[in-house]
Amino acid sequence: MKIGLVCPYNIVRSGGVQEQVKAIRTELQKHGHRVKIITPEPRDISECDPTDILFIGNATDFRSPLHTTVQVSASMNESIQRMLEEEKFDVLHFHEPWVPVLSRQILSRSNAVNIATFHAALPSTRMSRTFIKVVTPYTRSTLKYIDYFTAVSEVASEYICSLTDEPVTIIPNGIDLGRFKAPQKYDEDKEKKTIFYVGRLENRKGVKHLLRAFRLLTDQEPNVSLIIAGDGPYRYKLEMLAETLDLHNVTFTGYISDEEKIKYLQTSDLFCSPAVYGESFGIVLLEAMAMGLVTVAGNNPGYSAIMNGLGSVSIIDPKDSAEFARRLDLLLHEKQLRKIWRSWASEQLEQYNFPRVVAQYEELYEDALRKRSRKQPSLGSVLSETGQ
Repeated sequence: MKIGLVCPYNIVRSGGVQEQVKAIRTELQKHGHRVKIITPEPRDISECDPTDILFIGNATDFRSPLHTTVQVSASMNESIQRMLEEEKFDVLHFHEPWVPVLSRQILSRSNAVNIATFHAALPSTRMSRTFIKVVTPYTRSTLKYIDYFTAVSEVASEYICSLTDEPVTIIPNGIDLGRFKAPQKYDEDKEKKTIFYVGRLENRKGVKHLLRAFRLLTDQEPNVSLIIAGDGPYRYKLEMLAETLDLHNVTFTGYISDEEKIKYLQTSDLFCSPAVYGESFGIVLLEAMAMGLVTVAGNNPGYSAIMNGLGSVSIIDPKDSAEFARRLDLLLHEKQLRKIWRSWASEQLEQYNFPRVVAQYEELYEDALRKRSRKQPSLGSVLSETGQ
């Protein structure tokens, strides 16, 4: 198959959707398919490997109320038409097709099978609700061009389900289990323990609640340290809060590379992502689970869907500082519980392994192409209808 993966986000920067798109491309290519990523051209293009990437138009970053940085692309109708004629894709797979305007421009000209995947959860903030009202007419205008709808989780499907009666297939995000591996040995008896957070430093991520719970934890367990990796608009406020709380064993690393992230996941004792809302999935949780790192997570719907069954012991209300601190303490020190938790995590991970996830997309592509071929009239029927 010839497949195009349409990504509205800056392909140069790290991000959940970008990483998923690139991984899907790699896995599909392993299966012998010809795959290219179609994306607006970012300003920092020199940092990008252009192999199998088609840049269409220029783009401007826009921080949306859904807590994602999207790229609003300029109209490039002639370039899109030329690209489609040259590439002759069998399947076009649009990630977040609600993002203006590249996806709709391609959809309205596509002769391929069009697959849509929705990633984002819709926060229930006033600004987000206003934004959705504005973007919904635009989103509705794209639906008639889409053959199959998918979403990465139930919570991510809620928005599109409110706009169409068409079925939405849930295909989760994936993880490279060959890259994220638990260390062969782990010292449960080491005296000094480390809690690790990585992510964007913004209000919805709940890091301020982690700092307050950590203050209570260290009153009883002074040998625990906290590493906060990542950057964002709340970094200064969080650093000031750590100072106000008199926390001397908290380190803000700023942005870290993927290699550094893996190193921290390998050497830490507990991972914590206390996001309050706005999470449709939890790739960062899967990464920690794959590294054998016991995890504490906020009680938003996206995280709760992953941390099910025994994993629900990891779910906390970030705003309840006392209970938050008790759960950190429990999952940091109870050896038997940690052992059982790791066993549960190991069993859960296989469903998110990239080969399994991409196989579901591949099956969907093939099914859509079969249905498309059955709908197209044969040459014989056309001749018969015209009396030739």
